[in-house]
Amino acid sequence: MKNVSQLTNFVENKLNEYTETTTRTADIGIVLQVGDGIARIYGLENVACGELLEFEDQTIGIALNLETSNVGAVLMGTGRNIKQGSTVKATGKIAQINVGDDLLGRVVDALVKPLDGKGSITGSETRLIESPAPGIIERQSVCEPMQTGIVSIDAMIPVGRGQRELIIGDRQTGKTSIALDTIINQKTENVICVYAAIGQKLQL
Repeated sequence: MKNVSQLTNFVENKLNEYTETTTRTADIGIVLQVGDGIARIYGLENVACGELLEFEDQTIGIALNLETSNVGAVLMGTGRNIKQGSTVKATGKIAQINVGDDLLGRVVDALVKPLDGKGSITGSETRLIESPAPGIIERQSVCEPMQTGIVSIDAMIPVGRGQRELIIGDRQTGKTSIALDTIINQKTENVICVYAAIGQKLQL
């Protein structure tokens, strides 16, 4: 009777393990074409716009262009090891990043992974990458001037805190220098400055 009881308990435990096990189906696609930081993928039928994709070389991509026959994804890395025929897995997660005061003074990539060697960024609050900007009514009105530190600009073109300014000019005319000088001039003005560096495609 003891052996029968042990066998019964063993079978019941195995049945419980089987019923508790959940199956997951992975949405897998194949790379049709890759170049210029864009990958065309076939087979991701259930992918959502803005969903994170994982390639074979651990490169992360974001699905943006959903078509009937393929999906266009933006690569969040070099993607040098991604080739035609490589597999892509949908993660089921919409692209979102950590936000908060922990980002102040840090250098991060497009997915907020640290590039400055100062350790990981902690924070419980997240925000979707593709989030709409606040409306005019929600934003605080422009009521305080901001000095760029460049006398000619401050004399001719008044700039207010929270105001949007467009710097237009040909290549190598000093547009980036104006922006960086303005940021440096805010060191003692209690102004949070964010600098986004966007690389240009290499001309081969």
